Amino acid sequence: MSNAAQAAWDHASATPDRIALRGADHPWSYAKLRERVAAVAARLAEAGIAPGDRVLLIAPSVPEFAGAYYGILAAGAVAVTANTMSTRPELEYAGTDAGVKLVLGWHDVVPAPADAAAALGVHYWPLTDDLGDFPAGAPRDAPHATADDDNAVILYTSGTTGRPKGAQLTHGNLIACAEIFGEVLAFAPEDRFGTALPLFHVFGQAVVMGTTMHAGATLSLLERFGAEDLLDLLRRDRLTVMAGVPTMWNALLHAPVGETDAADFASLRLAASGGAAMPAEVMRAFEERFGCVILEGYGLSETAGAATFNGLGRERKPSCVGIALPRCEVAVRGDDGADVGEGDVGEVYIKGPVVMKGYWNRPEATGEVLQDGWLRTGDLGTKDADGDIRIVDRKKDLIIRGGYNVYPREVEEVLYEHPDIVEVAVIGVPDAHFGEEVAAVIALRPGAELDPPALRAWAKERLSAYKVPRLFQTLDALPKGPTGKILKRAIDPEEVRAASAGAARDAAAGATGVAP
Repeated sequence: MSNAAQAAWDHASATPDRIALRGADHPWSYAKLRERVAAVAARLAEAGIAPGDRVLLIAPSVPEFAGAYYGILAAGAVAVTANTMSTRPELEYAGTDAGVKLVLGWHDVVPAPADAAAALGVHYWPLTDDLGDFPAGAPRDAPHATADDDNAVILYTSGTTGRPKGAQLTHGNLIACAEIFGEVLAFAPEDRFGTALPLFHVFGQAVVMGTTMHAGATLSLLERFGAEDLLDLLRRDRLTVMAGVPTMWNALLHAPVGETDAADFASLRLAASGGAAMPAEVMRAFEERFGCVILEGYGLSETAGAATFNGLGRERKPSCVGIALPRCEVAVRGDDGADVGEGDVGEVYIKGPVVMKGYWNRPEATGEVLQDGWLRTGDLGTKDADGDIRIVDRKKDLIIRGGYNVYPREVEEVLYEHPDIVEVAVIGVPDAHFGEEVAAVIALRPGAELDPPALRAWAKERLSAYKVPRLFQTLDALPKGPTGKILKRAIDPEEVRAASAGAARDAAAGATGVAP
């Protein structure tokens, strides 16, 4: 029997005064964390929340999130964590699908959580500073005893096709994730982990918070990402480990000269990137400027954020996300389910103690992705002789132009080498002749202007002709999800087509002197 909240009890007994969490205000010791977790668990039990009941939690990356989250788990209930930017209909959908019995919402997140609770016909409890509405009651000896395969969390996937599905992560999944990353990161209680990742997402929740709490180390939290704010956090708390997604590292890289330098990163022994593919050019430029090595990993909500990692002391290979984590297996298979050859592209499969139990109330969807203990990820990748995995792209993002396969990530990697490009997303746009045309949506550095013919010529020197984008759209910034991951599904192909056609007309008019 085990419970993912047990670490709060263990560390509060062994090192009660050690700092567990740092937010914008006063730090929380492990003793305070356990006291707050126990108070939340006690009040949930008094309100009739039974083991296995689902509780919807909406809060940003603040210490109070951890107190409420582990309080839910300590009561034996199941946390359904949601994006703080979710609308009432989105929260109502997740609440209805999961059958939640209660809604907990951060006091600054209004009015969607309270409105969703009213629509669901359940109580809404606001979460205030220090969880002051949860007075300490009788001390609790330990969290509710749970089995490894008991649900701890339900995370709703982004829903790129159809309605979002709830991935069921068990106590065993969360504990395994924390143990595995504690091992590969050589994590110690003296480490100071910092992040601006949202804790309602699997990366921040299971990998970062879970690993830190399991090890009895200190976690510094930034509620909202900003490059200068993250640097302030780094300096203030002398972080030894930091985690982020590529857009965060890219933002630091493009911070104004003079605001950041290698000295800011002197305390760091490790920077970890995940959540999306890290462009090789961004990684190279970042490490050159700051002298800080970034190690890339790969995981999904369905695997508690864990699958592969480059690891310490390994030779990193360009564009690779490392080898299978301890206790995990990673295979690359063809459409027939058989392993493909070294270097050949196939679908990535994952097996191990981090793989979810299944999708909540979705037996058919579960059966489609879970087969003999293996999870079909829907990602395309390759595997070399050393076991290093390279993620080529999402299977559904593959562009087929005139019968040729175009992997958007390959094109993006090349475009990131252009000095004027800060962000880029490559997508397929329906085309009557080729089936799909290659399009690039770009954010440029300040003062730069897009010259499509010149950019095409530049790209053609580095890519096969059929991979070179023909359509372009420029935006001030690309649409992003809660972790900072670029959201291709938020890009409208028809808007890209229209923007490209408009730019072509303007260029033609300028060349002939005729007004458009």
